[in-house]
Amino acid sequence: MSDHKKIAKNALFLYFRMFLTMVVGLYTSRLVLEALGIIDYGIYGLVGGIVTLFSFLNAAMASSTQRYLSFDLGKGDEEQLKKTFNATLNIHFFVAFLVFVLAETIGLWFVNYKLNIPLERINAANWVYQFSIFTLVISIIQVPYNALLSAREYFDVFAIVSVLQTILKLVSVWLLFYFISDSLVTYAVLTFLVSLIVHFFYYIYCKKHFPETIYQFYFNKTYYKELVSYTGWNMFGNLGYLSQQQLSNVLLNIFFGPVVNAAYGLSSMIQGLILSFVSNFQMALNPQIVKNYAKEDYKSYLNLIYVGSKFSFFGLLIILVPIYFNLEFLLRLWLNDLPEYTLVFTKLSFLYILIESISNMLDYGVQATSKIKFFKIILGVVLFLSVPIIWYLFKEYKNPSLVYVAFISVAFVTYFIRILFLEQIVNFKILDFFKKVLVRQLLVSLIIFIYFYYLPPKNIVTFYELVKTSFYYSSIVFIIIFFFGLSKNERSLMLSYVKNKMK
Repeated sequence: MSDHKKIAKNALFLYFRMFLTMVVGLYTSRLVLEALGIIDYGIYGLVGGIVTLFSFLNAAMASSTQRYLSFDLGKGDEEQLKKTFNATLNIHFFVAFLVFVLAETIGLWFVNYKLNIPLERINAANWVYQFSIFTLVISIIQVPYNALLSAREYFDVFAIVSVLQTILKLVSVWLLFYFISDSLVTYAVLTFLVSLIVHFFYYIYCKKHFPETIYQFYFNKTYYKELVSYTGWNMFGNLGYLSQQQLSNVLLNIFFGPVVNAAYGLSSMIQGLILSFVSNFQMALNPQIVKNYAKEDYKSYLNLIYVGSKFSFFGLLIILVPIYFNLEFLLRLWLNDLPEYTLVFTKLSFLYILIESISNMLDYGVQATSKIKFFKIILGVVLFLSVPIIWYLFKEYKNPSLVYVAFISVAFVTYFIRILFLEQIVNFKILDFFKKVLVRQLLVSLIIFIYFYYLPPKNIVTFYELVKTSFYYSSIVFIIIFFFGLSKNERSLMLSYVKNKMK
C-alpha cells in the first residue's frame, strides 16, 4: 500500500508538471508560430528533427541507465548503485562526443544538400542546426542525473525544475518580439541557454543530495559490456522509432514542402502534449516495475503492467473524446493561422496515441528483465520498414495524411510483438491479459463509438459551449468506463476511496 501511495503522490507531481508545461506550451507555441511565421516554424521543426534523429543514442542510454539504477535500488545495493552511476556517466560523455561528430559530418551534409529549404534561409537553418546540436549534447550529459532522480522517485524535483524551465522558455519566446536580429536564429540560441541552465540545476541538486554522484572513475570490463550491450539493443529499437518519426517528416518535406512540415510539427506537438497525460502516470509506475522484478515479486510486477495498460488507455479516452469533437474550434482558438492538414493530422494521431499508450507499459515490462536483444531487433526492423512504406504511399497516392495511416498500422503490429515477447520472457499469460485488459478496452471503445454515432455532437461556436460539451463528453466516457471497463473489485475500491475522502 505504501508503494501505491508513493506512485499516486509521484503521479500527482508529474501531472502538475504536465499541466503547467501543457498550458504554457500551447501559449508559447502560438507565440513562436507568430514570431517565426509558417515557413520558419516548419524549418525549425525540420532542422531540429534532424538533430533529434541522432538522439536515439541518448534515448537508449536514458532508459538503460534508469533500469540499472532502479534495479540496484530494488536490490538495496548502494555500493553497486555508485558503480552504476559512474559507469553510465562515463558512457554518456562518450555518447555525447560520438553524437557531436556524427551531427557535424553526416547531419550537416544532409541539412545543406538534401533538405528542401528556401535558399535565403539556408544560413539561418545552419545556425539553428548548430545550436540544436549543442542543446542535444547538454541533454545527453544530463541523462544520468535525471535517471537517478527517477530511480529514487524524486518526482517533486522534476515538477519544480519544470516550473523553472517553463518560465524560462516563455521569457525566451517573449524576447523574440524585441530582438531586431533573425528571430529563427535567436530562438535556437535562447533554447540552448534554457537547456544549459536546467542542466546546472540538476547537476548541483544531485551532487548535494546523493553521495553516489561523487565522481570516481570505475571500469569493470564485464559490467561495461553488459551496460553497452543492453544499450546497444535498446538503441536499435529507439533508432527504428526515431527513423519512423523524423524521416517521415523529411519525406513530407521532399514530397510536399515546408508548409506541410509545419502542420506535422503542430500535430506532433499536440500528440506529445496528450501523451504526456499518460506518460506521467507510466513514469511513476516504471521504477516500481523494475524494483519488483529485482526483488522477484513477479505478481506485483505483472499487476503493475496490467494496471498501467488499462488505466493509461481509459485516462486517454476521457481526455481525447472531448478534444476530438471540439478539435477544430480548439485549433482556431489556439492558432491565428492554421496550416493545411493540421486538423486531419491531429485527428489521425489520436488513434496512434491510444495504441502507443498501452504498448509503452508492455515495453517497460520487457526492459525490466534486461532480456531485450531479439525483442529490440524485431521491433526496430518493423519500425524501419515503415519508412519505405511511407515513401511508396506518398509516391503513389500523393496524400500526406497517409503518414499517420502507416503509423497506426505499424503501431498495431508492434503492440502484438510486445505481448508475444513478454509471454516468452516472464510468466505473462496472454489470455489473462486479454480478458482483464484488452477485452475491456475494446468493449468501452465500441460502446463510446455507438453512443456518439447515434447521438452525434453539434458544432460549437462559443467558449462556454466548449466547456459545457467537454464536461458532458468526458462524463459520458467516464460512466461507460466505470460500468464496462472496470472490474467489480475496482469499482468497489473507487467508491470506497471517494466515500472516505468525502468523510
